[in-house]
Amino acid sequence: MGIVHGQEMVLNIGPQHPSTHGVLRLQVRTDGEIISEIKPFIGYLHRCFEKHSENVTYEQVIPFTDRCDYLASMANNFGYVVAMEELMDIKVPERVEFIRVIMGELQRIASHLLALGVYGLDVGAFTPFLHMFRDRERILDIFEMTCGARLLYNYMWVGGLSHDLPVGFMDATYNFLDYFEPKIGEFNDLLSHNKIFVERTADVGVLPPDVAISYGVSGPNLRASGVRWDIRKDEPYSIYDRFDFDVPIGEGIKGSVGDCWDRYYVRMLEMIESVKILRQALSQIPKDGDVHQTIPKKIRPPKGSIYKRTETPRGDLGYYIVSDGSPVPYRVKMRSPAFTALSVLGEIANGWMMSDVIAILGSLDIVLGEIDR
Repeated sequence: MGIVHGQEMVLNIGPQHPSTHGVLRLQVRTDGEIISEIKPFIGYLHRCFEKHSENVTYEQVIPFTDRCDYLASMANNFGYVVAMEELMDIKVPERVEFIRVIMGELQRIASHLLALGVYGLDVGAFTPFLHMFRDRERILDIFEMTCGARLLYNYMWVGGLSHDLPVGFMDATYNFLDYFEPKIGEFNDLLSHNKIFVERTADVGVLPPDVAISYGVSGPNLRASGVRWDIRKDEPYSIYDRFDFDVPIGEGIKGSVGDCWDRYYVRMLEMIESVKILRQALSQIPKDGDVHQTIPKKIRPPKGSIYKRTETPRGDLGYYIVSDGSPVPYRVKMRSPAFTALSVLGEIANGWMMSDVIAILGSLDIVLGEIDR
């Protein structure tokens, strides 16, 4: 009889309400339940980050970086200060470097916990979200102990840190790691190997490695497609070259390499590697060192420009900073990993059913504040 085509419809998938924390409209062309075309529309949550940066001093830019990817604020601070220090030829104390790595890896675990828990919600699993959100709160308690904030930190400054580690930080972090490591096995039993979850995600939304590279996809989304690329390993910054850790990639254990399940599971494996880095950093951190020692009294970089990228929980975050010699940046441009991840959605979602689009979108782990800068 051949293929029977019905009348095509154009549907809008939200959320669109301007008060929600992440606002995206997907314009979907469907033939029944089958998606023939999908277009992401952004523009409801414009942070004006890049334009703001041209009107404030260099140190005042840091709180704005917090608000781009607000689920990985420490990582945003990290990338910006590393770029500024290279532009100004500042060498920070060893203790500062170790603390930054510790905060960056704690932030990676916290971000992935929320990403994986919410992904479970996307495909209908409520309980894993409660477990992962509970454990993320323990990391936020550590951040609050350190700098007084739970979401937006303004912690890493050009040349140093806002605060040194408080009394009890080391014990609290070790206690968290001892508690958390066995929980990863529980998460795998609860969600990763759950039959229904596997059927919803395995072989769905496969992203081939050549397509991922051509779109500029990075981070866990790229590694899930079998490409072993991690800036912490391949272009080391700070002191990441001192630590022993692996770079997990998608292997098609449950389906095809680069499917939704691989994108989920790579993040699960990355949390194990972050625990490894944290244990090494905590055991090696110098006891002495002033975290304010190399903070300039006035930040006025020489004329010139810098592009520096770091590995955030969502991938390759780049800052392009142009200085005209004044205390205010001439230009700050941010390269967002979530933006490129969203751009590939139409490539991997066509031909799938409406319910699969939600699973594919959730597997990309985007944050709208970072996309619409």
